[in-house]
Amino acid sequence: MSLRLKFNLVMLITLAIGIGLAYITSKRILEDNAKQEVLLNADIMMEMAKGIRGYTVDEVKPIIQAGGHEEFIKQTVPAYAATRNFERLRKRFPEFTYQEATLNPTNPAHRATDWEKGIVDYFTSNPSATEYSGIKETATGKLLYTSHPLRITNPKCLDCHSTPEAAPAAMLELYGRENGFGWELNSVVGAQIVYVPMSIPLERAGIALKIFIISLTAIFVFIWLLLNILLHFVVIRPVTRMAEQANLISKGQIDVPEFEVKGSDEIASMASSFNRMHRSLASAVKLIKKQRTTTVRSK
Repeated sequence: MSLRLKFNLVMLITLAIGIGLAYITSKRILEDNAKQEVLLNADIMMEMAKGIRGYTVDEVKPIIQAGGHEEFIKQTVPAYAATRNFERLRKRFPEFTYQEATLNPTNPAHRATDWEKGIVDYFTSNPSATEYSGIKETATGKLLYTSHPLRITNPKCLDCHSTPEAAPAAMLELYGRENGFGWELNSVVGAQIVYVPMSIPLERAGIALKIFIISLTAIFVFIWLLLNILLHFVVIRPVTRMAEQANLISKGQIDVPEFEVKGSDEIASMASSFNRMHRSLASAVKLIKKQRTTTVRSK
């Protein structure tokens, strides 16, 4: 096995191990980063929904009431305003889904599923918790979700959700008297949840990982080519020439030119030693020939 083959074999094994370790490590890091990026975007959208809810309660509803409107206007309901605005936002970001999961909603469309009730129960059991995230298994695949508690902190919300008697008559006609009442101040009545398919962060991480691995491989191949060129000119070619000269000398061609010494590295040092050995051998051969000539003449 030649020196070049041994060197390239070691480089190939190193490449395989290095790329493998880089793939395993980077895959996990990039996937985590992609998840965090998606969750951050989801949090921003969640805060936007909260802002819309607060704006509806504090700004829109008082203006409608001050105008003397007796009828119930669903656009003044915080949950309706937040949900409708998010539906508009989904035209630009269709991968995000917003849900206001409520245990006892006025609108049945906002009633929490059994799984969503678990999130609401978590916030109820952990009053200091402000966020809960995780991964949900569904029939269509995994969903990455983040959620915030829906806590009644504004007394104005109880205008429609304390008792049926206090609620607007138009609201009772639309939704009835059975649902959406009995809410209490500072209680958790539901959760705001934003869903994103896991395929979104995984796809982003996959693209970034592919670019990283290709770039890393390209850099390694460039270094490998550079080292091969360096190995050829610094080691293999000088050693090959010395081997060829040594072969000629071993066949009796003592008068071959000395090896040209360049630099002061180990190869140059070996070349100098080779030249000294060559000169010593040439001197010894000449001395032997001279002694033979003298012996022949004396006879």
